[in-house]
Amino acid sequence: MFELDMRSRKPIYEQLVDKMKELIMNEVLKPDEQVPSVRTLATELTINPNTIQKAYRELETQGFIYSIKGKGSFVNPNHKIRDSEKIKTIKQELEKLILEALFIGISVNELIQTIQELDSAKGGGDEND
Repeated sequence: MFELDMRSRKPIYEQLVDKMKELIMNEVLKPDEQVPSVRTLATELTINPNTIQKAYRELETQGFIYSIKGKGSFVNPNHKIRDSEKIKTIKQELEKLILEALFIGISVNELIQTIQELDSAKGGGDEND
């Protein structure tokens, strides 16, 4: 399904959370689709099942997946619900990155062009919600 960087300083469970979120947001994993079981994914990625479980708990806390006892975990069809606290955090992080980009000499036009390219490639924005 995807690969993790075992040499990265970023914890494996965080990498897993990010990859799963990316798959969900890009609709590779469809709403109400079952995600791989902890055991299956642990075998596939050759990592500890507890790491997978921790990542799934985090995804559930963030509202990207939900669990049904005895059945497994599934993609939450309401993952697009806007969480104001999450939006606030993302805007703060984005502000820091934009200021850094401007400081090192990336022009405003380059930033705008990058955003527009990402928007058209990902199909983001309110029009597609």
